[in-house]
Amino acid sequence: MQPRIPRQQAHELQEQGPKRADSDARLSAELAAVVDGARRRAVRSGDDRIDTAHLLHSLLESDGEVRAVLGEGPRVARLLGYLVQRSIGYGLRWQGAVEDSGSVPVVTDAAGFSPLAAGCMEYAHERAARNGAGPARGPDLLAALVADPQARAAEVLERAGIDPRALFTRLEAQSSR
Repeated sequence: MQPRIPRQQAHELQEQGPKRADSDARLSAELAAVVDGARRRAVRSGDDRIDTAHLLHSLLESDGEVRAVLGEGPRVARLLGYLVQRSIGYGLRWQGAVEDSGSVPVVTDAAGFSPLAAGCMEYAHERAARNGAGPARGPDLLAALVADPQARAAEVLERAGIDPRALFTRLEAQSSR
């Protein structure tokens, strides 16, 4: 039996979807894998840019430290459930619209990212540098994703019963230790 959806070759994925941003030494290896996962998710869903919900989904799937911050178990399962539903109903209103809340300065050189997701990546880099922790890691990106309440990631977290503002406060308190 052949798969219902034919597999795409790597060169086709690169041609169709969000363009790869240049390799970023400011990312940890784990976070670089998160960005690659978000890029694949955006391509599969037909989005032309990586948004904050793509980043959150990939972050949850691959970063144990982030899952621990959110609390393993039903909360993360519910959150992943909302993110999976994005392509089959929940989140369809986002299709064809570029994520930009207007509260984050637009970063124009981050090819393949929505303006808000590009701003989140910059925020994660700045947060890691501010904390002297080396390259940006999962918690840095998670803090960036919840910093703007109009981000798609913050909206999904809220729907799953996780208060983005309280999460941001907790992440900032942890980073100042």
